[in-house]
Amino acid sequence: MYQNNETKLLGLSLMISLALVSGCLWWFKVTTSPLSILVSNNTSSDKTSIPNYLSEGDHILFSDSTTLEKQLGVEAVTAGNYDQAVVKFTESLDLHRDDPEALIYVNNARIGDKPSYTIAAVVSISDNVNTAKDILRGVAQAQQEINQAGGIKGIPLKVLIANDDNNPEVAKKLALKLVSKPEILAVVGNFNSKVTQATADSYESGKLVTISPISTSVNLSGISDFVFRSVPNDLLAARALAKHMVQDLKQHNVAVFYNYQSESSQSLKSEFVTAVFLEGGRVVSEFDVSEKNFSAAKSFKQAINRGAQVLMLGADSSSLDQVLNVVQLNSKHRNSLGQQLVILAGNQVYSTKTLTVAGKDAEGMVVALPWHPLAKPGSEFPKTAYQLWGIDVNWRTAMAYDAVQALSAAIRRNPSRTGVQQELSAPNFFARGAAAPIRFFPSGDRYQPVNLVTIEPSNSSSLEYEFVPIP
Repeated sequence: MYQNNETKLLGLSLMISLALVSGCLWWFKVTTSPLSILVSNNTSSDKTSIPNYLSEGDHILFSDSTTLEKQLGVEAVTAGNYDQAVVKFTESLDLHRDDPEALIYVNNARIGDKPSYTIAAVVSISDNVNTAKDILRGVAQAQQEINQAGGIKGIPLKVLIANDDNNPEVAKKLALKLVSKPEILAVVGNFNSKVTQATADSYESGKLVTISPISTSVNLSGISDFVFRSVPNDLLAARALAKHMVQDLKQHNVAVFYNYQSESSQSLKSEFVTAVFLEGGRVVSEFDVSEKNFSAAKSFKQAINRGAQVLMLGADSSSLDQVLNVVQLNSKHRNSLGQQLVILAGNQVYSTKTLTVAGKDAEGMVVALPWHPLAKPGSEFPKTAYQLWGIDVNWRTAMAYDAVQALSAAIRRNPSRTGVQQELSAPNFFARGAAAPIRFFPSGDRYQPVNLVTIEPSNSSSLEYEFVPIP
């Protein structure tokens, strides 16, 4: 695990990254309603120009999770019959207990038209429905825990779900729409680093804080006083992997595979290359898996010929298939000592697909993660999450949970848009997270070490292989 005793080095590195993030931000002039209405009475009749992208329970966004009971709940919300909506959404959850949309809707229906604090959760449903559900499980769980504990100083928390399609243009329209709703105090989102970057100026123009639970690009560091992250950025993951490679594994030569078309993949690659250099290692090759003529076989052979001892997979979700081909090729290779190359990877490779498609071929792979359910024995969050959802949750759920907990703490202290920003920016800000305290650097980045996990044969999982923490 990456240790806290390197905090000074990390802080200095973050400052260097901030200095590299330059350029003028585009500013949108957005006319908004006065922000005096901080507690919503749910009386707004406003209709968005993109109605299928926003819902607090009045329609279903996840078409793959539709049930008759859920649809009847939506109809009850539309009719203002919130008691009936609670019944129907609960019945839908009885059928599919891992449905976060239904839980958010039942939490909202319990509030009905009573005063509440409101936040929005922006996800990408059509682009990656499973990741969207991962995020919303964290949001829904935090919302339920907050409201069951009496709300925020007696006022319950309502959540508006928004779908940005992982499209910068749609995301900008949604950001402006959310900014125009004075009852919304903050936003959890977005999914993609590029989309988060595209919406930053819109949120700042409306003084609306956004906390991204999964955007890791270093280019987001310090981009706006209103953009925060509950997930550590790529600099921390890159340093953890490079340190493990050189200091723990005693390997120095690495070939890097990445996706040039992905902001997050480029970010991790760049930070890893720098981190390897600082550790005294050497990057022998870089391969862009998004190139039309990319060949996993040719690239792997070239990496071997150039003396690679380690393969670093800096892929994003869209390029996972290409790098898994590299993993399978490596399983057939043996060096002069009869060994395969060591494989390192970023958090996008952490998926069920890696375990099922690569399986034994990926055994021993080391992945950098912001959170793992087994990394901190005795932690309550993984247990309560399993009791609620009936499944093991992942780091995306934990980071989304932390984002809502941070916003709840800020709203409790200063329930206004600017108040939330001021509280999150305060040097002494603190909130309890899924496994670690939630604090932020002045850049808006999460102050938290990362975990290293590896793939081993499973003793308890339903799958043959599983990710387990490295001691």
